[in-house]
Amino acid sequence: MSVFGPVVKIHPVVLASICDSYERRNEGASRVIGTILGIIDKHSIEVTNCFSVPHNESEDEVAVDMEFAKNMYELHKRVSPTEVIIGWYATGFDITEHSVLIHEYYSREATNPIHLTVDTALQSGKMNIRAYVSAQMGVPGKTVGVMFTPLTVKYIYYDTERIGVDLLQRTRVTPSRTKGLTSDLSQVGCAASRVQDMLTTVLAYIEDVLSGKVTADNSVGRFLMDLVNKVPTITAEDFENMLNSNINDLLMVTYLSNLTQAQIALNEKLDLLHSSVALNRGVVRGISGRPGYGRRLLRVVKGGAQGHKARWVEDLLNPGSSGQKKPDDSG
Repeated sequence: MSVFGPVVKIHPVVLASICDSYERRNEGASRVIGTILGIIDKHSIEVTNCFSVPHNESEDEVAVDMEFAKNMYELHKRVSPTEVIIGWYATGFDITEHSVLIHEYYSREATNPIHLTVDTALQSGKMNIRAYVSAQMGVPGKTVGVMFTPLTVKYIYYDTERIGVDLLQRTRVTPSRTKGLTSDLSQVGCAASRVQDMLTTVLAYIEDVLSGKVTADNSVGRFLMDLVNKVPTITAEDFENMLNSNINDLLMVTYLSNLTQAQIALNEKLDLLHSSVALNRGVVRGISGRPGYGRRLLRVVKGGAQGHKARWVEDLLNPGSSGQKKPDDSG
């Protein structure tokens, strides 16, 4: 990593984590600090994650919980072994004397660590985000100081992070500053609308160039030609067949999911019916009580003696209530 200007690429999740740690800071704390993690390339540094580190500051001294920072990094390596310590962050706009001391500690953890500052107080009317790298200055053998050189900062995001960024942007136009998640179909519709708007803008530019209203830009022309060449050539019939095939697959998945739900509901009803039958059988066995009654009842039912069936069942339910003698097993 060179000190002459690597590009610092920051992901949105890092900024969200820093703002969250600032909102949850201890009472009386003027700022929060933490470790930033990421991936180092030849000409760029990609900041992908971070975590806050407890510290106390006063006018005379600063105390940082180094053991906490070490343990957190060890735990983080178990989840993301490719991410390494690339520096530290601090909320605020200025670089203080305490920042130099903290930077010396991170110089032992990483080569040429990055110092990231986030203006969470919005002192300039917006959240300024700056990155610095330190360099030694002074006369050898004399007093040596540290100079922080600013670096270029860019914002990048993965496709999954883009969804959250777009959702946050939509909260600006709502009075309550809240916005619910949209369905997949709505997201596809919004994406198609954005593509249509961009195509309209490009077509308007091309028409202005052809009519002579706008001077042609060769770089834009090469970009548009490259974009057109990337579009796959497919006939209308093949596209329709491909679309119908995808629709059929989607309908099949929907049918299978509905069938699974129906199977689960049917299984629950069968289990309930089985439990009810088992409970009723237990009640009959409990009423018959004495040995032999159940055996006589079973033989009568199999024998089909309808005239005796009702009387025997009554004797079983109310033993001793009838004055008649109960038939023996030979009957």
